[in-house]
Amino acid sequence: MTVITHIEDLRRLAQRRVPRMFYDYADSGSWTEGTYRANESDFQRILLRQRVAVDIDNRSTRTTMLGQEVAMPVAIAPTGLTGMQHADGEILAARAARRFGIPFTLSTMSICSIEDVSQATDRHPFWFQLYVMRDRSFIESLIDRAKAANCSALVLTLDLQILGQRHKDLKNGLSAPPKLTLANILNMMTKPRWCLGMLGTSRRQFGNIVGHVKGVDNMGSLSEWTARQFDPRLSWQDVEWIKRRWGGKLILKGIQDVEDARLAAESGADALIVSNHGGRQLDGAPSSISALPAIVDAVGSRIEVHMDGGIRSGQDVLKAVALGARGTYIGRAMLYGLGAMGEAGVEKALQIIHRELDLTMAFCGRTDIRQVDRGILLQPT
Repeated sequence: MTVITHIEDLRRLAQRRVPRMFYDYADSGSWTEGTYRANESDFQRILLRQRVAVDIDNRSTRTTMLGQEVAMPVAIAPTGLTGMQHADGEILAARAARRFGIPFTLSTMSICSIEDVSQATDRHPFWFQLYVMRDRSFIESLIDRAKAANCSALVLTLDLQILGQRHKDLKNGLSAPPKLTLANILNMMTKPRWCLGMLGTSRRQFGNIVGHVKGVDNMGSLSEWTARQFDPRLSWQDVEWIKRRWGGKLILKGIQDVEDARLAAESGADALIVSNHGGRQLDGAPSSISALPAIVDAVGSRIEVHMDGGIRSGQDVLKAVALGARGTYIGRAMLYGLGAMGEAGVEKALQIIHRELDLTMAFCGRTDIRQVDRGILLQPT
C-alpha cells in the first residue's frame, strides 16, 4: 500500500491510474515546456529564514481571498477536462474544497456543468472561470447561468485568445470523450479503475457547452465550434463589458506584465492572478513566482494580487504569500490527487499543502499567515 506524504506521491499514483492522453494534458506545457518547468523550479531558488526560540503556539493559516474567509490562502484553479481525470471530477473537487474551506473554481471547459456542480454542492457558492468566445450571446448565457448557480466570483481568463502548441496533446489526439484509436484503447485497458468510473457516469463531454449552443450536440460539432470560437480580438473593452454584465466580484487571470497589471487595476476588477496558464501558452515567458514581486510592488495597494503556477507544496504557498500574493491557486496538485484517489485524493492534497504551510510558517517564526512578509526570505526577489 502506497503511503502518501507529499504531492509527488499523488502525481505518481495518478500517472499509473489515469489514461495517458488525460494525464499528459494535465502534466505538460507548450513547445519545449521551459516555462512549465520554471514555474516549479524557480520556487526552489527562494530561500527561507529559519528562526528559533520564538513562541510559535496557536498558529493560524486563516485569511481572506476576495473578502471570503478561507482556511488557507489557496483556491482550486480552473482546469479543463477535470472530469476526464476521474469520473465527475469537478463535482468531487468542489465537494472537497467546500469541506476544507477554500474556493473552488469551475472552468468553462469542464466536463460537469455549472448546474451539475451547483446541485451537487447544495448551491454552495463557488467561482466560475470564463473564456471569451466570438459568440457573445453564449457568453451572456454563461454569465447568467453562473449567476443562477449562485457563483460568487467570475474569473476571466485573458491569456487564451489563441491556443499554445502542446505537443503531447497533438500526438495523443486529445478529445473528450477520448478518440477510440487502437493506442488509446490499449492504454485505457490498463486503467480499470478509471474505466469503471467512466462507465458509471453520463458526464463525458463539455457540460457547459454541449446542449447549450445551437447545433452543438456531439463531439464532432463541438470540435468545429470550439476551433472557431476562441476570440483573438479580446480587449480591455471586453473586460469592461463583462464586468458590467456580471455585476459581481471579478478576477482577471493571466497577468504577467507590470503594464498589464496596471491596466487590470484600472479596469475596476477586484483581483488579478499572476499566471502564465501553467506554462501552456507562451513558452519562454517568466515563471509566475518570478513575475510576482514586480506586479505586487506596482499595483498591490490598488488591487488584490493572487498567484498561480508551479505550486506543489505548502512551502510554495508560503513563499508566494511572502512575496505579496494575497492568495494562490493549485491546479496540477489538485488534479494529481483527483486522478490518484478521486475526492479523497483532492482532500489529501489539501491536507498535505496545509500541513506543509503550517509547519514552514512555524519554522520561520510566524504564527499568523497574515503576518507573513518578505522578512521570512533570505533572498527576496
